[in-house]
Amino acid sequence: MLGTLHSRPDGRFELRFERRLAHPVAKVWPALTEPEHLWRWFPATVDMDLTPGAKLRFELLPVAQERHDIADEDMTSYGELVAVDPPRLLEYTWMDETLRWELEPTADGCLLRLTNVFDDRAMAADDGAGWHVALEALNAALDGRDIDRLALFDRADKMSGTYACLFGPG
Repeated sequence: MLGTLHSRPDGRFELRFERRLAHPVAKVWPALTEPEHLWRWFPATVDMDLTPGAKLRFELLPVAQERHDIADEDMTSYGELVAVDPPRLLEYTWMDETLRWELEPTADGCLLRLTNVFDDRAMAADDGAGWHVALEALNAALDGRDIDRLALFDRADKMSGTYACLFGPG
């Protein structure tokens, strides 16, 4: 269930992930859009207004700041809501990246598709590992399991090597 990397005609790159989740769209959509659910698995807190064109505010979680020894820096960043079609599509920018979340109902839950578009190919392995682990955390959160954030960072560090082998040098 590793992500895939693709070159785009515009010179950018995209990571694609697909996950079959044993939860209905009606349960997954709030986990993607509501702050009280996002904080459980997403790498930042998000102030999100589901109006196209709305400005979004992201703040890296304190545990992430500590892990990366950046606690003294302002870890606030911004984006914009590009498209929304509840409960099937959510697309927004986060700084210079675009995240597109698509949900499709299935007989036993739903299919989640995540596409992460970015400029710098050198980011592919770390972004791939980060989203891979974040999607694992999303699934755990949907299942009602507790999430150890530090263990997630350790897992992402290990997965980064897997993604570096998969995608090759940046």
